[in-house]
Amino acid sequence: MCRFLESIQLNDGEFKRLSYHQARMDYVQKTYFPDTPAISLQEFLSKSNFPVQGLFKCRIGFTNEIQSIEFQPYIMRTIETLKLVEIDLKSTFFKSENREKLNDAFLQKGICDDVLLVKEDFLTDTSYCNIALFDGENWITPRNPLIYGVNRAELLENKIIAEGDVRVDDLNNYSKIRLFNAMIEFGDLEIEMKNIIF
Repeated sequence: MCRFLESIQLNDGEFKRLSYHQARMDYVQKTYFPDTPAISLQEFLSKSNFPVQGLFKCRIGFTNEIQSIEFQPYIMRTIETLKLVEIDLKSTFFKSENREKLNDAFLQKGICDDVLLVKEDFLTDTSYCNIALFDGENWITPRNPLIYGVNRAELLENKIIAEGDVRVDDLNNYSKIRLFNAMIEFGDLEIEMKNIIF
């Protein structure tokens, strides 16, 4: 079985959205390893030798137990253009180490910085981020993303974004798009719709 992943933001010694990561890990444990004792991220991380200054991606690999932990300095890459790419992937509530199909989709970006993934005419995500589009009043995130990210979950819970169906043909109804994930905060990466390439 492929390993599962959690990528947690560590900013100046503080792990962000840890309860959301814990909920996602609990889901994996109950689904794939129901007879295994639950893993406490808080307990595990408190015993790790983590950096206390700077922005890091804490990357945890696990199956029925945590198998690896890495702390990687994080610098957000520049994304200014997106290429629409059709995919056929199932949505999941967890992250897997196997990104082969997502990597194949990313290779289709051409001269663009990243891909904007489309499944059966509905927008889902980019290669690494959830998305939300601004319709003039509200930020709408696709109802069925490929990955149900922790930042997305928090934004929905706080009613900063709302779920909706976003079709390719409806893109003219939106003025801008934001990309976000566990490492990229909402509003840090915003792209005008004119920079989406069909």
